[in-house]
Amino acid sequence: MTDPLHEARLKYNRRHFFGKASLGLGALTLGSLLGCGQDKAAPDLPAAIKNLHLPPQAKRVIYLFQSGGPSQYELYDHKPLLRERNGEELPASVRGNQRLTGMTANQSSMPLAGSLFGFKQWGESRAWVSELMPHVGAIADELCFIKSMHTEAINHDPAITFFQTGSQQAGRPSIGSWMSYGLGSENENMPAFTVLLSRGAQRPQPIYSRLWGNGFLPSLHQGVQFRSGKDPVLYLRDPKGIDRHARRDFLDKIAKLNELRLQDFGDPEIQSRISQYEMAYRMQTSVPEVMDLSDEPDEVFELYGEAARKPGTYAANCLLARRLAERDVKFIQLYHLGWDQHVDLPREIASQCRDTDQASAALVVDLKRRGLLEDTLVIWGGEFGRTNFSQGTLTATNYGRDHHPRCFTIWMAGGGVKPGVSYGETDEFGYNIIKDPVHVHDFQATLLHLTGVDHEQLTYKHQGRRYRLTDVHGKVVKDILV
Repeated sequence: MTDPLHEARLKYNRRHFFGKASLGLGALTLGSLLGCGQDKAAPDLPAAIKNLHLPPQAKRVIYLFQSGGPSQYELYDHKPLLRERNGEELPASVRGNQRLTGMTANQSSMPLAGSLFGFKQWGESRAWVSELMPHVGAIADELCFIKSMHTEAINHDPAITFFQTGSQQAGRPSIGSWMSYGLGSENENMPAFTVLLSRGAQRPQPIYSRLWGNGFLPSLHQGVQFRSGKDPVLYLRDPKGIDRHARRDFLDKIAKLNELRLQDFGDPEIQSRISQYEMAYRMQTSVPEVMDLSDEPDEVFELYGEAARKPGTYAANCLLARRLAERDVKFIQLYHLGWDQHVDLPREIASQCRDTDQASAALVVDLKRRGLLEDTLVIWGGEFGRTNFSQGTLTATNYGRDHHPRCFTIWMAGGGVKPGVSYGETDEFGYNIIKDPVHVHDFQATLLHLTGVDHEQLTYKHQGRRYRLTDVHGKVVKDILV
């Protein structure tokens, strides 16, 4: 006859012990995210879930990530000297010992390349914006341009991974996952973190789903990708022959089995699985409704551009971002691919701007007129900038630019950021920062600060160490805050 006590001892192994030890935290975190019985004073809750560390100015974030590295010289960082000295060699004193990619490290000449596109100053802020971005220029007084961004990463994958996770190595949680973990969701029918992808006509660098992954955080914090087509979220539809009543009954029984498994093993991931099944059930109604643009008036499509009528375009995704923001989705991530102009830059970047300029500006305008911009943080930018010299042959009408991590430009709007500001400055060659540098970790710390979270307190213990988005770095850029 089997001894029940002996069987229990055999089951209670090391993994089981640690699983049980983490059960309380997982249960409380899950409860807070599902909005069911959250106890704000519960001592085991992560600090950012118990209460916000700071008064939040942004309730949600829309991140318009321009994958590939947009050239700052053609868009926002006006450098007349490059035109004056077009074709001359980049002075060695300017470059110094800075690292180059393998694509230009052995290039015999580094001829300075002035932009072929005109610039002018816009609005009361007198911000310089290229003729390629007239719609963005028209809203310059709403924007905060950061012209002194810099990073250590010089190639696409580690650079994008660094921006999105705080580490150049894959495996860490993404910004959206940290926000989902720290702040939860205010809409039980929608995920806290959503992702939309679009691409230009150029050769895009690949984008990997790990960029919106949860890393070592519980899996319910991973980003949910919305797609164009009849199935916006994969595997959301009921199988043929299964109606809503049958689906509900099925989920209830699966939940009971999972709860039994949870009692046996105490694995918080089982709780995540239960919550994900329930979220998928609720999303069967909420997602089709948010993806259906038929209720948008014609003037909205005129604002965003006719491309907004075509699912999967950047313009359509910007419009969807506004609809998601209206439904209190915490972190809305857009990726637009195709900004990697090593060759044929004038033609290709003009195409990218036609795809993105109007819709980017329209999103800011639309949010403002609906009263959402003041508590929605909008971010536009890529993973690094481009070189001030031409990669390969420079001609009167054609050139390319290599990766340049030492300085580049992004812009932000709303959500507690000062409007009509240009922060940071590069030298007359546009190669080095000479005033107010902003590192990637500073950007991340500032983003979290605006949402009410102290970046040094939002931590998660993994493999014996407490991790955070900004690692052991980062400072809030207070000069750009309202």
